[in-house]
Amino acid sequence: MTANQKQTMDNFDLVIFGGDGDLSFRKIFPALYHRLNEHQIDESSRVMAVSRSKRTQKEFIDQLESSLKEYITDVDDKVVSKLLSMVTFAQIDTGKKIEDAHAAKWFTKDFHPIRVFYLATPAAAFGPICEYLDNQGYIIPNSRVVLEKPLGTDLKSSEEVNNQVALHFPEEQIYRIDHYLGKETVQNLMVLRFANNIFESSWNAQDIDNIQITVAESIGVGTRGDFYDKYGALRDMVQNHLLQLLCLIAMEPPVTLEADLVRDEKLKVLRALRLYDKNSILTETVRGQYTRGNTGEGRLPSYLEDIDKFESNTETFVALKAYVDNWRWGGVPFFLRTGKRMPHRYSEIVINFKDVPHNLFPDRKKMANNKLTIRLQPEERIELQQMVKIPGPGGYRYKPFSLELDYAEHFDHRFPEAYERLLMDVVRGNQTLFMRRDEVKAAWTWAESILTNWEKSKMPNVLYEAGTWGPGDKIMDGDHEWVKSRHVIKAQKKLEDDDE
Repeated sequence: MTANQKQTMDNFDLVIFGGDGDLSFRKIFPALYHRLNEHQIDESSRVMAVSRSKRTQKEFIDQLESSLKEYITDVDDKVVSKLLSMVTFAQIDTGKKIEDAHAAKWFTKDFHPIRVFYLATPAAAFGPICEYLDNQGYIIPNSRVVLEKPLGTDLKSSEEVNNQVALHFPEEQIYRIDHYLGKETVQNLMVLRFANNIFESSWNAQDIDNIQITVAESIGVGTRGDFYDKYGALRDMVQNHLLQLLCLIAMEPPVTLEADLVRDEKLKVLRALRLYDKNSILTETVRGQYTRGNTGEGRLPSYLEDIDKFESNTETFVALKAYVDNWRWGGVPFFLRTGKRMPHRYSEIVINFKDVPHNLFPDRKKMANNKLTIRLQPEERIELQQMVKIPGPGGYRYKPFSLELDYAEHFDHRFPEAYERLLMDVVRGNQTLFMRRDEVKAAWTWAESILTNWEKSKMPNVLYEAGTWGPGDKIMDGDHEWVKSRHVIKAQKKLEDDDE
């Protein structure tokens, strides 16, 4: 199979609870459109969009058509028509025991052997929805259920949700989705590490000084204020997205890429993460909240203004120094940083290699260390910084130079969105990119060591101005500093040039 060929999927039924929600319109339906457009699925598969709200089929289809044309660039009307012909709208309210005639007929007529239930709803609804599906006899032998994050607010509530779902679906049918794992550059981490001996042979504490993972968001909480104020940055981003990236970087090579073998290795990393205590919580973690700020485009509101409250202790920024206590990574700090209202939006992993042990060149100047930078968004690329000689006579003059692999420049086909890959993996029955229950438990155990000690120490939020990089430097020491993204440096230089 060539790079541009796609494996055609078996026909399937997809039932989307929350089918009229923001996630469905922005991500799930556009993902189906692109897979249909690239002939990976065909119009004989069926999709049911489920909502608690009552509306007609035509009203929903009109809304879906409008949203597809809003969220998809260069949309093909013929493909849109094909997708719309696959979709049935149904009202189902599991709380009020409401099911319209469309749903009952759809579930029992002409069904396919693969049935996917996508729960794009709050986690509190997962249990009741699964119970309803089981009682109605809608779960067939080859069913899968997709659970959107977050699964609870702590270990206890997460276990409760998983227990409720497990009453109706075995673990091998449960797909806990984290869209970061579907990103193209995240996928390339596996190839980068395990198909290139030059990296894997130096992927350890002997050669690596520190690892930095940054997920910066330029937006505030937007319309998610009520949700975000209950969760905060640690639960919303660190406990899942950043930890999953850390696992892919730190894991041992699995025997094969079979799903459970990969997840076994990720679980070992999560269990090796050093828990925080009353001392390390003060020196190795920072929590912050954005206040009013100003940019070249005008004033930015504070977090309290965004959520329309007078006070809140919810963090919008987290920076951590984490350690994986095993033979490969003993003593290597993993710096994790995420925040809202940052100057720029980007997600990046930087592997900082150790300095050369001895500078043999006459000037004896400190040389820049090698850096491997994996940019996840917005411009997907991989860079390797190395020292090179500046051309010309007059001895050895050298400077750091980056070898770049720019995905958009080197690959001419469209990059699939994360949800496209993940949806197709669900249909295939491939769980590699989905969290197993014991992974979720281990991740929450580590996250709770932070949450509990923040509460015990009454650790306050450090206020930072919206449009700045936040207080992450407070966990750095004389030997470490945050690596600035080249994308950020270019953007800052452009702003300085514009000011001049």
